Amino acid sequence: MVATMDNEKLPELTPENYINRELSWLEFNRRVLAQAQDPSLPLLERVKFLAIFGTNLDEFYMVRVASTHNRKKVGVSTRRPDGYQPAQLLAEIRDIATETVNLQRATMREVFSLLQEQGICITAVRDLEPQPRQAIREFFHEQIFPVLTPLAVDHARPFPFISNLSLNLAVWLHRGGDDEEADEFVRLKIPDDVLPRLIALDQVMRQYAGKEEGSGVYLWLEDIIAANLDLLFPGMKVMEASPFRVTRNADIDYEYEEDNLLDISTFIETSVRERRFGSVVRLSVPEGIHERTLQHLIKRLEVNPGQDVYPVDGALGAGSLFQLAGIDRPELKDPVYTPRVPVVLQLDRDIFSAIRQGDILLHHPYDSFLPVEDFFRQAARDPDVLAIKTTLYRVGKMSPVVQALLEARDHDKQVAVLVELKARFDEENNLEWARALEHNGVHVTYGVEELPVKTHAKVALVVRREGGGVRRYLHLGTGNYNATTARIYGDLGLLTCNPDLADDVTRLFNRLTGYAPSTAYKRLLVAPEYLQKNLIALIDNEIVAAQNGKPARLIFKMNGLEEDRVIQKLYQASQAGVQVDLIVRGLCCLRPGVPGFSENIRVISIIGRFLEHSRIYYFQNAPMDKRIYLGSADLMRRNLLNRVEVVFPILDTRIQNQILRILETNLSDNYLAWELQPDDTYYHLQPGEGEPVINSQAIFMEDSAGLDRLP
Repeated sequence: MVATMDNEKLPELTPENYINRELSWLEFNRRVLAQAQDPSLPLLERVKFLAIFGTNLDEFYMVRVASTHNRKKVGVSTRRPDGYQPAQLLAEIRDIATETVNLQRATMREVFSLLQEQGICITAVRDLEPQPRQAIREFFHEQIFPVLTPLAVDHARPFPFISNLSLNLAVWLHRGGDDEEADEFVRLKIPDDVLPRLIALDQVMRQYAGKEEGSGVYLWLEDIIAANLDLLFPGMKVMEASPFRVTRNADIDYEYEEDNLLDISTFIETSVRERRFGSVVRLSVPEGIHERTLQHLIKRLEVNPGQDVYPVDGALGAGSLFQLAGIDRPELKDPVYTPRVPVVLQLDRDIFSAIRQGDILLHHPYDSFLPVEDFFRQAARDPDVLAIKTTLYRVGKMSPVVQALLEARDHDKQVAVLVELKARFDEENNLEWARALEHNGVHVTYGVEELPVKTHAKVALVVRREGGGVRRYLHLGTGNYNATTARIYGDLGLLTCNPDLADDVTRLFNRLTGYAPSTAYKRLLVAPEYLQKNLIALIDNEIVAAQNGKPARLIFKMNGLEEDRVIQKLYQASQAGVQVDLIVRGLCCLRPGVPGFSENIRVISIIGRFLEHSRIYYFQNAPMDKRIYLGSADLMRRNLLNRVEVVFPILDTRIQNQILRILETNLSDNYLAWELQPDDTYYHLQPGEGEPVINSQAIFMEDSAGLDRLP
């Protein structure tokens, strides 16, 4: 039995026990930056983490800071337990972001210095010898000049719109004489969407100087343009040229009225186009920018100089460092890792036959994603397969899964797909796939009843004719059907033909594609209707066990923890004596170690080569068939209350043991793990004297989770 505790008084959430979400996320990004600072990592891996830190921060400003800006603008006071008002929060975000960006730049200088020792450097045009400088000038004239569009600003030509995350040059020109008032302003967009941001000098030298010279030397595209502006503005004197970069509000408001004349796909497409017109939330400029240029940009872009302007030491837009991290120098990168295929799938190439022998757990990226692709591909080609149904959230540009679904229609299978068009920053990609599927005759739906509810579940169902009837095969997962991210995201997936799970998944798809608001499930925990209350009941079960003197333990692994009622319940569990172990990669609003409140709660975050992405929920005193759950949902309000999510039980004891080994290995990590302290900081765990190093990701690379050796 699972206990319920109705009408109990929950611990109150206050600033003393509840961490602000945005500030917790900034601490997560600080842990990402710590990877770039780690001297034990190969140099180009450190460059990769510098780039990840930058792109993370971009998205944070586009969404979370933008939302705080809006609350401040309309005068909304906070109702969150952390107590932060919008203006106060924006000021603290700015302080922390400035501090961490400065640290990123110091780390960048250190890493670049070490790269130079390895023959890799980013240099300035002014530092080149005459012959390479001339080759760069010819390259500019032939390949960059034709795509540039200078936009003058004067009484007849207004200040142009500056698109989100675009890199630009603010240029001042002079016709002659000494009157600065006669200077003209021009905005020049850097075309890094059509040209590489980093230009390899050796390629330029081969093409324009006929010499093999400059290997490993790179130049910023904007530096090349700034050094050759005289070719772009003949008859004018270039007084100054400074790069600047704008970040805009990109958080789309998916309010959709039923009588809207636009269909859903057109509505999403229009919303995505409008994203680039959001209000400015950050203006990044180089340190030492001329005061005249800065004041001109502040005025034209209508930004708050004390809140929205961020001086940066060095090149703007660190995400471009992904290009540098991708250069072909294997000795400066992590060794290539080849994921394994579980033995049962090596022995039986018929995936449906293998699943009939027993449930199969896949632990990505340590286990290959190919079995998931084969699940769809074999279903598409198998003459006994009647139907395929799946949800798609983020599938990538080149998707083997979508190709298999298209092939299934070519073989006259019934195919139904729920495509989530509102997957942030993947909307356009998902629209393209949805239209391709519809064009091929696939039944495509876009959500459940009200548009604002996203479908985030990771579920696939194959209906196969067998023995005079049908059997249903499932793939249930914690991660997206994306072959690219499956190589770097730590996720779990289950292949099964369990009838109870199959019944529930069939009901789920009827709910998603039809009208069945009262759908109930036997095994699955489905949000938004049932997930939160069932998780709360399972936590209550541990509280009752502890109160009765039994050992009680909760182990939760997730990406983020923020939902109020769950946090209150975890505090209540701690006070009752339940041991609570939380593995939270990203933001965590719960504060462990508060006397009288959360002494029995431990929170760690694992940051490493692979992105920890799986969600696992373990309840020590639950019945065996409810002891371990996996799924798509984090313990966030959006996941529990505003999305369609699926959390599913692990019914096979052998696989339960495998997942427990994964959790215990994570909890024992003393190399990649950081432990959250009561003062909201994270302490990087290290082995004590004489203790072995435990790197959970390295252990999993050696052995996905020991399934083949378990009894």
